[in-house]
Amino acid sequence: MKVVKTISEVRDIISAQKKMGKSIALVPSMGFLHEGHGSLMNAARKESDFVVVSIFVNPTQFGENEDYSVYPRDLEKDTVFCESHGVDLVFAPEVEEMYSNPKISVKVVEISEMLCGKTRPIHFAGVCTIVSKLFNIVTPDYAYFGQKDAQQFYILQKMVQDLSFGVQLRRCPIIRESDGLAKSSRNVYLNSEERISALSLSKAIFTAQEKVKVGMQTAPILSEMKNIIEATPHTKIDYVEAVDLDTFRETDTIGKNTLFAMAVYVGKTRLIDNFILEEV
Repeated sequence: MKVVKTISEVRDIISAQKKMGKSIALVPSMGFLHEGHGSLMNAARKESDFVVVSIFVNPTQFGENEDYSVYPRDLEKDTVFCESHGVDLVFAPEVEEMYSNPKISVKVVEISEMLCGKTRPIHFAGVCTIVSKLFNIVTPDYAYFGQKDAQQFYILQKMVQDLSFGVQLRRCPIIRESDGLAKSSRNVYLNSEERISALSLSKAIFTAQEKVKVGMQTAPILSEMKNIIEATPHTKIDYVEAVDLDTFRETDTIGKNTLFAMAVYVGKTRLIDNFILEEV
């Protein structure tokens, strides 16, 4: 496995691989890797000949007063983790390598302004910008993303379609801790009491999953989800919503393509979780 920091190195390596007819997979990440990322690497390894993982804490997707400066970083540990999952190349650039003009931006309108976009207005433009740059640098055949960031996945899918990127996106299942909490690099922020309170998110998800059926009204399901979270100490709801995956607009009736999504502050840590009816 190689670890490189420059765009030119990546392009040279990928060019050589493509000349040998190898398919390329990309797993974009911000590092501080866990088994959620590992599941993406495993999926990439099964489907592709050459697996690239990018490790880059992207400043343009963090708003003011968010956690960019303290976001957990451990490149040495991450590279060991990547190697253990059969990764061929790690791209770990510095900010200066990726951005000469941070005013350049890629934005998917409308669906970027819903759910997480309501309280994080610049977030998805930052995500789309960095991912589009990675697609242009790595030119992958496949790219892998976790369903925990469901809104992000569908925004990127729209970007890929409309900008005609030659890459197929893969959405991989949420990976959870043994007690149900969705794995996240930000879980490290939680103290012992908050860690227990964070289980209210997955409890709300699992409760709703057991009850939802096509044709039901969303209101009673959402109300029960909110009640579970609000009854738990150290929690503050950002949103708990049900949206149609085609439009990302709120829906009153559960359909065959309904996303139930939430963002909740546990202490000062913002966590997200979701489920999609198609997988129930």
